[in-house]
Amino acid sequence: MDYGNEWVLLKSLLRGIKPLRKVRDLSTMKNEVLKTKKEHTQKILRVLARTYPHAKIALRFSHHWELLVAVILSAQCTDKKVNEVTERLFKKYKTRDDYVRAPLSEFEAMIRSTGFYHAKAKNIIAAATLIKEKFGGSVPRTMEEILMLPGVARKTANVVLGNAFGIVEGIAVDTHVRRLSQRLGFSKFQNPEKIEKDLMENLPKKDWFRATSLLVDHGRAICTAKDPRCDLCPLAKLCPSAFQFPRFAAHAALPSRKKDNRPTA
Repeated sequence: MDYGNEWVLLKSLLRGIKPLRKVRDLSTMKNEVLKTKKEHTQKILRVLARTYPHAKIALRFSHHWELLVAVILSAQCTDKKVNEVTERLFKKYKTRDDYVRAPLSEFEAMIRSTGFYHAKAKNIIAAATLIKEKFGGSVPRTMEEILMLPGVARKTANVVLGNAFGIVEGIAVDTHVRRLSQRLGFSKFQNPEKIEKDLMENLPKKDWFRATSLLVDHGRAICTAKDPRCDLCPLAKLCPSAFQFPRFAAHAALPSRKKDNRPTA
């Protein structure tokens, strides 16, 4: 009996099995990588929680609307500068109606030092008007509605919802969170929404709210933009970017000094 055709068929079937095994192997590897990334992200957050036990938002405000104004002003501006500006601003404009009626040029002058003051002034006044006309005078409490306000993207929405109402629908990604997410290996992306998605996938929801304050505090204290202090960082052993900056590269490049054992006169 000629088994030639049967053997050809069997070899064909065996060849067909191998790709399936590879797919399963790749799937297993991907799951392991994802598991490892989650563990890495969560471990770092635990270290930060011990390092900054009192981490919280630095902006000063007394009610929901003031927080919204402060967060809009904080775009491309330090919280310290925003607090200096809002100390005067909130004394002059006490209610949302005060903002609705505010002369644009006068308002711009008061917030000028925060930068991008033309756009910020227009957005704040327009947001006050929309809140009065569409939302009954109250800052919206859902992501969908708060994103309707001029000058409000997901970062601002997350900060306001979380700090004003205790509503957590995401993770606020500012310049510090973005920088640290890349350095610590949380995300390879530059886009804030993609970084937020990575963080949300790797952190339990109970940690979403505090993640921003912890990363921001660490970004200000240690992992600064231009000259991070890896030598003082509690995350140095966990960070893939540790000591990869000019301060440490220059130190590492210095030739080591050998002890001179020659006798002296």
